[in-house]
Amino acid sequence: MTERLRSIGRAGAALALASFALAAPARAQDFWTHWGDGKAELNGYRLTQPRQGVPRGGAAVYVFGTEDVSDALRVKADPGRHAKDDVFPVMKLNAIRRFQTGIVDEHVTTSTLLRVARGWPLAKVSFSGQDWSGQVWHQLVPRGTRLSGLFHSYFDGEADGTEDLDLPAGGVLEDALPVLLRGWNGAYLEPGQARTVPLLPTLLRARLEHRRLDWTQARLTRSARTSTVKVPAGTFTVYVYDVEVTGGRKASFAIEARPPFRLVRQTGADGEDLELLGSARLAYWTLSQPGGEKYLEELGLRPEALP
Repeated sequence: MTERLRSIGRAGAALALASFALAAPARAQDFWTHWGDGKAELNGYRLTQPRQGVPRGGAAVYVFGTEDVSDALRVKADPGRHAKDDVFPVMKLNAIRRFQTGIVDEHVTTSTLLRVARGWPLAKVSFSGQDWSGQVWHQLVPRGTRLSGLFHSYFDGEADGTEDLDLPAGGVLEDALPVLLRGWNGAYLEPGQARTVPLLPTLLRARLEHRRLDWTQARLTRSARTSTVKVPAGTFTVYVYDVEVTGGRKASFAIEARPPFRLVRQTGADGEDLELLGSARLAYWTLSQPGGEKYLEELGLRPEALP
């Protein structure tokens, strides 16, 4: 991300800002002033994770930040290794959860890469899960109007597989909602507005429930007015976004009403709940030496609770 900061002042930044100027002129400069500072936003959450029909306690960390990605490889592009026309900026969200299922410790990560452009086009989303039984992995990459999927698992019947899914116009990946609803690329919904869209459920849900991915529909609604939400990190003024999925499943996202538009609380089906414990902007990759764990306090976490 330090390289992202250096590149912002050159031609790549001009193109990125031009893209934002077309989409949301009032936010173009604000975006890179905030997200181009060479740091990431780290949010710690108190987690309730439904598993096997029972709510499980745990912790989560959501890591938001910008990076340069190779279009050919769909991985982070190291400086100087790729042609300029192969590199584009993304907003990366690494959503990390850790929870107990009885004696078993479960650790899951979903990494969502969205292009810094109008509508946050998907670049890649991948999921991995590890527990005492084994591990699973799942990836989706857009190719034109299709989503190409690949998954590996230790479970019988889903050991190795591929997917070829539609990528419908206006379709929304549920994994992208924590970025999409924050409004840094202009408001996805205005206050009081609602929209029905094709929705692809999270990779977390697909893998933990051993389901094949398939598009469904969802009604997304933004509250007409702000409200207050009290979480361990404090009391926040928020807009609430409700998601009603065909079949009856519901989710809710409470988004801070003013910059930096943090995700304050997220709730979902069967008792899923994430409540903000703490938040910090840090160059966390520079804090891997002994002593760096002290910064966990800013996220409301202890070293033993870290996902």
